Amino acid sequence: MSLTRRSLLVAALAIPVAGTILRPAAAAEPEIFATRGVAIQGYDPVAYFTEGRAVPGAPEHALMWHGATWHFATEATMEAFEMNPQAYAPQYGGYCAYAMAKGAVATTVPEAFTVVDGRLYLNNSLPVRSVWSEDIPGNVARADANWPRVLDAK
Repeated sequence: MSLTRRSLLVAALAIPVAGTILRPAAAAEPEIFATRGVAIQGYDPVAYFTEGRAVPGAPEHALMWHGATWHFATEATMEAFEMNPQAYAPQYGGYCAYAMAKGAVATTVPEAFTVVDGRLYLNNSLPVRSVWSEDIPGNVARADANWPRVLDAK
């Protein structure tokens, strides 16, 4: 078995992922990951699709959906979300897509995102997103199989 710099880097990045952010759901988790009740830490979910980047939302452009408050940068993006929230909401309730693939839940940061096949995926950090991105189809298939049952109490 030969070790390359890349495989060593992936292994080094996976250790903190496995040891600190991945945690089985100890009690029922909410359907939407929300910090202080606000989804995606207040970032506009529509902007990931329209601008290709994380854009902070504003409290004056907010609505409730699935028990969380969602912020939007503009009235137009809020209306787009309101018309079709499933098209813009992050997969797995905004929990980390890599953790979900591992059968666990983890928090996310707005900047660690990927849009694939018209779906928004968030990750715990940029290094975790890098590891997740090495097998997007496999990770999505595993995460889809785990969602939403991983939210239930163990």
